[in-house]
Amino acid sequence: MDAQTQTELEAAAFRRLLQHLDGRKDVQNLDLMNLAGFCRNCLAKWYRAAAGERGIPLTDDAARERVYGMPYTEWKSKHQKQERL
Repeated sequence: MDAQTQTELEAAAFRRLLQHLDGRKDVQNLDLMNLAGFCRNCLAKWYRAAAGERGIPLTDDAARERVYGMPYTEWKSKHQKQERL
């Protein structure tokens, strides 16, 4: 497999992962961290880091919006479970 095809397949898998996570808003980041060792915020950080390695400036907020499909604060208010004390 050539490098371009591998990159395209990896990009497609990443897009599919984001689509899957978007369909599972019931799964909290804490659940992901406990079970998989990473969460949506980790993906956003990796995305931002990859952009930075290529000299592309990207803020944390912009990277999170790419991963969450909406501004993080909006996703958080709509989908993040709030702990009750």
